[in-house]
Amino acid sequence: MFTGLIQGTGEILEGVPRTRGICLCIRPLDAGFHPALGASVSVNGVCLTVVDPGPDRLVFDLSPETRRLTTLGSLRPGDGVNLESALRVGDELGGHFVSGHVDGVGRIRIRDEQEDCLLFGIEVPPGLERWIAPKGSIAVDGVSLTVNALQGRIFFILVIPHTIRRTTLGRLQADGVVNLEVDLLARYLDRLRGEARP
Repeated sequence: MFTGLIQGTGEILEGVPRTRGICLCIRPLDAGFHPALGASVSVNGVCLTVVDPGPDRLVFDLSPETRRLTTLGSLRPGDGVNLESALRVGDELGGHFVSGHVDGVGRIRIRDEQEDCLLFGIEVPPGLERWIAPKGSIAVDGVSLTVNALQGRIFFILVIPHTIRRTTLGRLQADGVVNLEVDLLARYLDRLRGEARP
């Protein structure tokens, strides 16, 4: 479990193909980010397990399903990623509950600079919009954000300067893709409503 409050960023070093997936190597760019072997880490919103915690790199295995359902399989050396260690008992919950299980890949349709902020309009896969609500929470590449508005399958978020500085969101461009995870509560409430119907 994560909060969507990014603890650091990293840079892709390489992706090494394997028979049933790839091995992803990341160099953390923040000196204090050192998860241990076997630790869960959110990488652009995807929960991965550290299989090799080197002194200047982290190595993760990517399954074929992770490559198919997220943007991680398309990352190239030099690309930036958002990093967050798993939530521990007693940690502050300043964002919202994020599981690290991506619901879909969204495409950026609008990128607009508004003074020192960035406005994004992101199109979601068909059906995912039912779990998104104005003023609700959503994780975009692992970052906990508030939905400003929803128009059809496009939701809008406003990214403040602090978030631009501390994450990779400022690098996103129109027509780019991002990992999306809707609010856990929305998913469970929808399931309960469905089971309650006659």
